[in-house]
Amino acid sequence: MTATDPYAPLRTEAEAGRVEEVVVAVPDLQGRLMGSRLSVPHFLDEAARRGFGACVYLLATDVEMDTGSGYAIDAWGGGFGDFVLRPDPATLRTRLPWDDGTALVLADAVWPGGEPVAVAPRHVLRTQLDRLADRGLTAYAGTELEFIVFTSSYREAWERRYVGLRPAARYNTDYSLQGLEEVEPVVRRVRREMTRAGLEMETARGECHPGQYEIVFRYAEAMATCDNHVLFKDGAKRIAAAEGAALTFMPKFDEGEGNSCHVHLSLRGRDGTPVLADPDADDGMSETMRHFTAGQLACLPDLTLLMAPNVNSYKRLRPGAFAPTGIAWGRDNRTCPIRVVGSGPSLRIEHRVPGGDANPYLAVAAVVAAGLYGIDNRLPLPAPYTGNALADDSVPRLPATLAEALSRWEGSGIAAKIFGEEVVTHYARAARAELAAFESAVTDWERMRGFERL
Repeated sequence: MTATDPYAPLRTEAEAGRVEEVVVAVPDLQGRLMGSRLSVPHFLDEAARRGFGACVYLLATDVEMDTGSGYAIDAWGGGFGDFVLRPDPATLRTRLPWDDGTALVLADAVWPGGEPVAVAPRHVLRTQLDRLADRGLTAYAGTELEFIVFTSSYREAWERRYVGLRPAARYNTDYSLQGLEEVEPVVRRVRREMTRAGLEMETARGECHPGQYEIVFRYAEAMATCDNHVLFKDGAKRIAAAEGAALTFMPKFDEGEGNSCHVHLSLRGRDGTPVLADPDADDGMSETMRHFTAGQLACLPDLTLLMAPNVNSYKRLRPGAFAPTGIAWGRDNRTCPIRVVGSGPSLRIEHRVPGGDANPYLAVAAVVAAGLYGIDNRLPLPAPYTGNALADDSVPRLPATLAEALSRWEGSGIAAKIFGEEVVTHYARAARAELAAFESAVTDWERMRGFERL
C-alpha cells in the first residue's frame, strides 16, 4: 500500500473488520445501479486493477430487463458476452450505512480491448464534459429529487398492484413543519445515512402531494453530482424498505402533484471562476450565459427524450400539473422550463423538464450539449418570459408524448451531430421498447371505463 493508493481507505476499513464486501456497479439506461458483490481481497487483488466482467445486456434492456434487436449492443448476436466494469476510485464509498459491512464503487463500462462503451450513460456524460473542458470550462450541477413515501411495504404494494396505497401524509405539506409524522421516520433516516455516506445535505422539506418530500444535496462537479444522485435513489429505496415503507420517484404516481428532478447547472473557467455572470451587464448575464441559455431553448424539443424517457414522464408534463409544457426561459419564473436563478457567482440555470425517472447522466449531458450548441453557434437569447408560460398557448410546446419526443430525437440533426448515430439509435430503441410495452398493456382505466359499460 502506498500513499497514492486510491483504495487505501478501503484497505484500512477491511483490516479493521468493518468492511467485508465491495459492490461494483454500473448505472444502466434507467440510471439504476447494476453489478455484483466482490470480496475485499478479490476486489483489491483483481478487479481494482483489471476490472470485472459483466454481461453486455445490462446496457441494452428495458426496465423489465428484457433485451432484443435494434440496440447498438446486440446481446443475442454477441452470445451474451461480457464487457468490463472498470472501477472509478473517485466514486469509492468505504461504508454504506444502509448495507452493513459493504463498500461501493461505481464503474465505467469498457470493451475487452479497453475502448469505452459509447452508449453507457456515464460515458455519454463524460463526452460532453470533455467538450466543455476543451473550451476551458467545467460544469457544476445539482439535482433536486422529489419522491412520495407510502406506509405500505414494497411487498405489500406489489401484491396490491400499487393500487389503494396510503401516502404517509394526509394533505399538501409544501414547506409545512406539521403533518409529516409518518413521513419523518423514513426521511430522517435517509437524511442521516446519506450524510454518513458522504452526500452533503443542504435542505429538506415536505412537498405538495400527500407524502411527498424533497431532499437537496450540495452541488458538485457534474459527474460527481450524477454519481451521488444514483446512489441516493438506490439507498433511499433500500432504507424505506428497511423501515417497512415504500417510496417512489416516478414522475406521476396519480392525478396529484408529480415528482420532478430539477437540474441546476453553472459553469466555471480553468481557474475556478464562475463565467455565467457579468456584473457590468444590465441583466447580470455574461455573453456565455446568454448563448448557453439560448442553446437550451433551441435544443430542448430534440433532446427531451434524454430528460423524459418513459411514457409516464409525459403524464407529469401536462397542462395544469405545474410542470413545463412550453419552451421559454425566465428570470426566477417557475412556469418556464428554463429558469435563470441566482446572481453573481451563484447565477445558474434551473432546467425544470426532468422528472424523478430521469437518468441523471443523460439529463445533464443534454443540458451541457444544448448549452455548447448555443455557445458554438452564438445563438441570440430572446427576452425573458415574464408571465405564466403554462397558460399561454402562444408559447412553443414541448413534445407532449414519448412517441413525439422519440420522433424529434431520431429526426434531429442536432442530436446526431452532438451524440453520434450510435447513441441516437441506442436510446431510440430504448424508447421503442417502452412504447411497445405500454401499447400492449391493458390499464385499470380501460377496465373501469369499458368492462361493464361498453
